[in-house]
This record gives sequence, C-alpha cells and structure tokens, in this order.
Amino acid sequence: LKMNLKQVIKKKLNNPAAVALLGVGSELRGDDVAGMLVAETLQKSASKINKRIKFKVFLGGTAPENFTGGIREFKPTHLIIVDSAETGKRAGTITVFDPEETVGISFSTHSLPLKVMSDYLRSDTNCVIIIIGIQPKTIKFGQLPTREIRQAVERVSQVLKEILCCKSCH
Repeated sequence: LKMNLKQVIKKKLNNPAAVALLGVGSELRGDDVAGMLVAETLQKSASKINKRIKFKVFLGGTAPENFTGGIREFKPTHLIIVDSAETGKRAGTITVFDPEETVGISFSTHSLPLKVMSDYLRSDTNCVIIIIGIQPKTIKFGQLPTREIRQAVERVSQVLKEILCCKSCH
C-alpha cells in the first residue's frame, strides 16, 4: 500500500513542537534550486504556521553545513531538509528519505553529504530528520528550473503548509 506524500510526511512529523526547514541547492543550476524554492515559499507562509509549533526556515544554499549552528540553537524536534536528489526517477518525482536511506543517492551540488550533516545534527539535537528529495531534470549552469520541478516544489510546499498550518490557513 503506497501512502501519498502528505501521509508519509505527516507520519514522520508526528506531534512536532519545533520544526526547522532547511532548503538546499543552487539558484544558478536549474532544478538544483528546488530545495531553496520550497524553503522560500514556506518562509512567506511562516506567519500562518500553527502557533503551537515553533517554526524556522534556513536557506542553506550550496553550503547547508554553515547553518548547523543556527539549527542547533533553534533546537528543533523535527528537521526537514529539502534538496534535489538524483534518484534515477522521472523529473519532478518527490521522494521522502530517512538520512540512513541516502547512501548512494547523490544530492545537489553541496560538498558535505547530507548523511554526515544529519548525523551531526541528530547527535546534538536528537531531532527527527526528514529528507525530501526532488528528482531534477537539469542541473546545468545558468538554466531556470523546469516545469516539472516548479510543480514538485508547489506540491511539497502545499503539503508542508497543510500539515504545519492551523486549519484556517489553507
């Protein structure tokens, strides 16, 4: 039985008290920007997030490891990392991973493997880490994000808003 994206994320985001969202990617490389677009979209909706949930967006860009200090200070119960992920699936395919499942999957253009960074953050904050990967179509330099990626970004953003917002903000 295949759960839909919202069910999968909702199950992992069980009763969150503090949620950090880390967007990863490069604005200069086409579809690699996916994680950043999701983060920017949620930052705009941050005021609508359920007041019982502490929520903070980190725009990690191509050096997400530079934000580990800020994330640790925020002390999230849940950390959502959104990044483009080379899964070999169709462009725009959204996959939800646990950090352990990311071995052998290539993420984006940043240097530090997400698994290393998430192990470090988890040891320090003991938070639940959810990685949302979006299959890119192109990560060529100077390209704009493709339609498939824009649609996937919209879908991920919408699902996260539905889960995190209070009922009145959909």
